[in-house]
Amino acid sequence: MQEILDRTKPASENAATLNNSDEQSQVDSGSALQQFLDRIPLSSVSGIQSSFALELKAGDTVKDAIRMLYENDLFGAPMADVLDPNAPRMEFSYRYIGFLDFSTMVLWCIEEYESFRQNFKNNGLEKERDGGLFSTLDQIPQIGHTKVGELAKPFVWEPFFPVHLDDTLLHALLLLSKHPLRVLPVIQHSDPQVIGLVTQNALVQLLLESSGLEWFDNIADKALSDLKLEAQEHASFVFGDQTVADALHILWETRAWTVAVVDRQSKKLIGCVRNIDIYHLVENDDLFRNIKKLTAEEFIHSEPDETETSSEIGYGTSMVARNLHLKKKCVPKMDSPLTNKKSDTLKQLMKHMTEKNSRFTFLVNENEEVIRLITVRDVILQFAPPCVSSSIDGGGFFQIALEQSGCHVEDGTLVRDH
Repeated sequence: MQEILDRTKPASENAATLNNSDEQSQVDSGSALQQFLDRIPLSSVSGIQSSFALELKAGDTVKDAIRMLYENDLFGAPMADVLDPNAPRMEFSYRYIGFLDFSTMVLWCIEEYESFRQNFKNNGLEKERDGGLFSTLDQIPQIGHTKVGELAKPFVWEPFFPVHLDDTLLHALLLLSKHPLRVLPVIQHSDPQVIGLVTQNALVQLLLESSGLEWFDNIADKALSDLKLEAQEHASFVFGDQTVADALHILWETRAWTVAVVDRQSKKLIGCVRNIDIYHLVENDDLFRNIKKLTAEEFIHSEPDETETSSEIGYGTSMVARNLHLKKKCVPKMDSPLTNKKSDTLKQLMKHMTEKNSRFTFLVNENEEVIRLITVRDVILQFAPPCVSSSIDGGGFFQIALEQSGCHVEDGTLVRDH
């Protein structure tokens, strides 16, 4: 990696000598940044080829898909539209039709169960949770036996935009800045099979290796108060005395990473309920049965003390592997969420996120009141290329990815086809 940085450093230095005006400086710095990012291969991401464990099939049932991810300790997996395992392999753009994550499927099941329960109640019957998630799905086959390939209507799958090991950091940042993707599947040129996954946090860790270079520090040393973040309202929240069911419903409706848990009296942040914490409801039947009775504050304090932390698992562990865990998440506990202040720099936030293996941080004021949520995608957007140049087409793959997303590049601008 250092060899790559040394080889590309002159590009940034040469660009700086060409600046004759603020406008020219912006253009030259942008070009230098694009050239730099386009020389760092994704193969530089540690652990990328050992990160893939399984794929889901469109014909799998929701119950089976949830169980497979749970038993394999994975937060999600690509979904293949392969009905006949003996049939010839199709082109990658058709073999895989999306990326499914554990928490979204469980949230969908909970929402469907509540609708089912409400129908019972409207008909003069009462249907209480009398078991765990899997037993409930067995009792209600219209939910548990639903094929994952039929879930396109209730929610949109995360798009499947694959990359290759010899694609560059520039390509990855372009994709992640244009689409709300959590992972980028890695495939080989000669084989559509997924061989690994690139996570957002792993790319942030890779970007941090450029610390000390002028183009990086010019961005990363800015205070959070000076950053141009995407327009976003205050983070979604529930009061500590509201139920877990309230928090889960907000997670489902907003598709957010997390819901802040706030003390009703002081308005201080006391914790958060994240989509990755939903696995506790599968692991503990009592929690699942009582989500309409258990308060959010009780839930955030229910996490076992033996849960592994990022410091216990070791900073040197592959960031990709750390991101893909479901049960051994190696993340901050629910009652100790990551926070930052406006005076903190972007670099401090990036290091904070990487060390704690968190996909977000709450921006808080001096009274520990939540101002907004900053996600790992907000960080990535700060380093996204300043423009999409028609001279940087990203190769054949990127052209296909643009076509799949209904876009094309015209005169250096990304244009949506429909």
